[in-house]
Amino acid sequence: MKVESIRAWAFDAPLTRPYAIAGGQWDSVQMAFVELRTDSGLVGYGMASPAEEVTGESRAASLAALQDCGWLVGEDPVDEARLAQIEERIVGPAARAAVDMALCDLVGKSAKLPFVERVGRKRAALSTSVTIGVKPVVETVAEAREYVNRGFAALKVKVGESLGEDLDRLTFLRLEFGGAVSLRADANQGYDEKQFTEFVQASASLGLELIEQPLPPGHEGFLRSFPPDVQRILCADESVHDEAALARLVADGCPYGVVNVKLQKCGGPRSAMRLARLCHQHGISVMWGCNDESVLGIAAALHAAFACDATRFLDLDGSLDLARDAFSGGFTIREGRMSTLLRAGLGCELEHA
Repeated sequence: MKVESIRAWAFDAPLTRPYAIAGGQWDSVQMAFVELRTDSGLVGYGMASPAEEVTGESRAASLAALQDCGWLVGEDPVDEARLAQIEERIVGPAARAAVDMALCDLVGKSAKLPFVERVGRKRAALSTSVTIGVKPVVETVAEAREYVNRGFAALKVKVGESLGEDLDRLTFLRLEFGGAVSLRADANQGYDEKQFTEFVQASASLGLELIEQPLPPGHEGFLRSFPPDVQRILCADESVHDEAALARLVADGCPYGVVNVKLQKCGGPRSAMRLARLCHQHGISVMWGCNDESVLGIAAALHAAFACDATRFLDLDGSLDLARDAFSGGFTIREGRMSTLLRAGLGCELEHA
């Protein structure tokens, strides 16, 4: 089997529910898609949804990199040697993620299996959190009620803009739902060291499941001053992009008990799986996260997640608020629990080209 043609295109999707985080707000998503068509009639799809503020990669850069992948024509897409070529020749992790997704899609389709079955399934289903952006207490609780009524039992709350308001929102959520929901707080690097110390002290009674990236990268020495029960629930996002970043942290003494692994951040399903394996070797749990992105990207992350021993948490809600999507299928969500479909490859179907 050989790659016969490559096509890349841009796709914009408004959000049905605009949201804010510490340092920014969004009401739409700019994505890029790639299609690898083979001489055997199989077609593989991948997508890029870069976060320029995290990796420095724009959608325009992702699209240009995908359009420059003519070197894949004539290559065997299921040859593992393609992985090295992707990492050497494609600039930008989101663009690399798109191509690797398309290749993983073809790996599964050529074997007539879901990709996760082809590489070895470790999990069948897991609950995902859903994210509530920075907003007033009343709106936060109202949105949370909507999600809980839909069956979700894990809420990730964006914090980091105002310490007092952050604590109020989390406190009211705990009062509203008691122990029926898990609460995760994501500061997106929004606190300074003094604020975070106050946050830890004031939130101790709230039973937070995770505290994600409270400080910018470079403050890991300060985080190591917290006791083990706090470090255990600290989750790295911007501090860990790939295996090299994790290796550096581990060498210095990693203060994070959990790492948020995102395909768009580290370069695709297979590089993400390598990172997850490294986490497992060092006793670090993995939460699989996402940007706002197509069900295609979420499905790819889910397949990778279910193939890894370190997987403990999912935060794969990035497609739920898209007003339109280029793809359908990929997975099911029932009472907040996600499962892959019994379809070959990543299990998605093209809807809008």
